[in-house]
Amino acid sequence: MNEYLNLLKNNHITADIVEMMIKDHEPDHKRMKRLYERYKASLEGVPILQRTPVEYEDFETATIKRIDNKVNNRLNNAFDADIVDTKTGYMFGYPISYSIDDKQSPWQREIEKFLLRNNVEDVDSETGKMAAICGYAARLSYVDVDGKERIMNVDPWETIILSATDMTEPQYALRYYTVYDWLNSAKISKRKAEFYDDTNVYFFESTGEQKLQYVGEQPHLFDYCPLFGIPNNKELMGDAEKVLKLIDAYDRTISDASNEIEQYRLAYLILKGLGADEETLAQVKKAGIFELFDEKDDVKYLTKDINDALIEHHLDRIEKNIIRFAKSVNFTDEAFSGNLSGVAMKFKIMALENKSITMERKMTAALRYQFKLLCSAWAKKGICSKDDYLKVWFSFKRNLPVNLLDEAQTTAQLRGQVSERTRLSLLSFVDDVDYELEEMKKEEEEMNLEPLGGEDDNEPTGNRGIS
Repeated sequence: MNEYLNLLKNNHITADIVEMMIKDHEPDHKRMKRLYERYKASLEGVPILQRTPVEYEDFETATIKRIDNKVNNRLNNAFDADIVDTKTGYMFGYPISYSIDDKQSPWQREIEKFLLRNNVEDVDSETGKMAAICGYAARLSYVDVDGKERIMNVDPWETIILSATDMTEPQYALRYYTVYDWLNSAKISKRKAEFYDDTNVYFFESTGEQKLQYVGEQPHLFDYCPLFGIPNNKELMGDAEKVLKLIDAYDRTISDASNEIEQYRLAYLILKGLGADEETLAQVKKAGIFELFDEKDDVKYLTKDINDALIEHHLDRIEKNIIRFAKSVNFTDEAFSGNLSGVAMKFKIMALENKSITMERKMTAALRYQFKLLCSAWAKKGICSKDDYLKVWFSFKRNLPVNLLDEAQTTAQLRGQVSERTRLSLLSFVDDVDYELEEMKKEEEEMNLEPLGGEDDNEPTGNRGIS
């Protein structure tokens, strides 16, 4: 899509250019929409849910009828959703921590209000989830009717990000979507498009299948393009895209195995040495009894032999490959039972951690651009300077079961070997090291102010120990 950069640099945006961009983006639009529908386990998104019964060659006669095409179980195993949710919980279970170098800066409070006003904890988590599903997420910064800076997530399949470097620093961006309205008690669809550059947003609209028409423009009040992307990786691939065929194979195998088990009910009935007309069979259905007169007579069902060991081995191998190649973790595995040390846990989740580090770096770049946008707006209000976004830092904390005993022993041995700030930062339950240091200092001062000696019946003795 970046071939449009030169076109837009030399030409003003028009409805025809927007239509061309939307058409060229259609393959990516369909791919990301399909991945999201699959994550939701919708009928349109999961291949196994669309499977129809196999049509075998018809050999029906008066005495034999085919029954092995009567059962069509369609069992979906949502590994892709589990892969995404595992990474999202691991990376964003603890909210991203936002801080600035100068805590006494007057715009520290502005950042705190911005985070609260926009429910940033939830927005960041949804951003990470959508990037893991589709390959990238999209976020729009805007100024609301009260003049407050806001952010919102935008569906990535409805966005086109154009940049000569990276989508975290866009030069132009397009958002297109469909809305529904009412006209004379009839519901009609409208196509809308919003094109962003570094100063304005341009609006386009059409009804039904008509071509888009330019309807107006307005400043967006930022100094840079406010619609930007948050990539999952450089390739813009979802976490489960590489293993979708393996997941489909797992779905087919377990669905077919379920078919075989259910078809036991539909097995052929064999009457050895006997004959039965329709009237006799009707009586058997009522009574449930066959009367055999000869020792060679026999009644039994014709069933298939199912190699359950082969099926289990096949499913186990596919599941292990799914987890391995998706760089995910099965936390229900027996390997995670017990009280693992921190080092042992890190080895078991190394693949997930490596994948998460890539996403963390991409998201850090996007968040830095977000604050570049915000500072350009806050600078106009005299809250900060345009370059103050370089003073904002983002801290990611992994969400893992904690071995407090192991942490306590480790940090106790580090006393006097490293600074208190570094030592406290190693404790997973300490969210704000500066706050903890201040509290420790207050406690130390309070302890020093307490009376230390002398028995006095009329005065409290304070805390002099336990006898």
